[in-house]
Amino acid sequence: MKSSDRTRHAPASGSVDHRTAVATETARFVAAVKDADPATPVPGCPGWTLADLVKHTGSVQRWFSVLLRARIQEPPRKREVDLRLPDREDGYADWLAESATVAADAFAATGPDVPMWAWGADQHARFWARRMLFETVVHRTDAELALGLSSTTDRPVAVDGIDEFLVNLPFATFFAPKVAHLRGPDRTVRFRATDGDEVWDVRLRPDGFGLDTAPPTATTADATLRGTAADLLLLVYGRLPYEAEALAHEGDEHLLAHWFANSAF
Repeated sequence: MKSSDRTRHAPASGSVDHRTAVATETARFVAAVKDADPATPVPGCPGWTLADLVKHTGSVQRWFSVLLRARIQEPPRKREVDLRLPDREDGYADWLAESATVAADAFAATGPDVPMWAWGADQHARFWARRMLFETVVHRTDAELALGLSSTTDRPVAVDGIDEFLVNLPFATFFAPKVAHLRGPDRTVRFRATDGDEVWDVRLRPDGFGLDTAPPTATTADATLRGTAADLLLLVYGRLPYEAEALAHEGDEHLLAHWFANSAF
């Protein structure tokens, strides 16, 4: 993606307070896993147990908090964080709750508009709060589904999460190398929310891909996916297949297969 695209596709401020939502979503996560067996397998993250999932989420929160406090201006050269992880896995839920407190302290010390290096489109501290939120939301969902609990995501959060994923995906090649394969001869994948009027058009070009700025009514998509915002969020993160009953799809099946084979985050 060209540098001009970074500005054009930068995330717009929305109705979600990412910093407050991190605390809310972490509390939901903690409530789900508090008395659960840490050895429970997590289908959304093959090979992981519930303990692995909690450790990962809390580690991300603490790592991002270090970056925020340092107000980094270039990619970090090392990733050493004092996690203060409990010796016993049955203490992981309380440790995750403490991780959200660590994050809240970092948010209080670093305003959202502070310029910072970030791997995605938005070069400000708010990028890291937003990214932290959706790491927490998706893995909270993973935990609930692994435990057979009812799981949903509030619509404004889900809408913002879809946007956050699609805006930043073009920049994710350094840790998701298959993203580099998302090329095409001017082909468009459309994501349309059925519980609102949100539409995201992603255009694949010979030199890359990105969100299309043209109004959806002015273009025709080569493939379209429809679902509630909560289900579309699970779709883009690979927790739902596009053939799932909760979703509808139409158009170029090869394009859809190509997108989902290479957009894993």
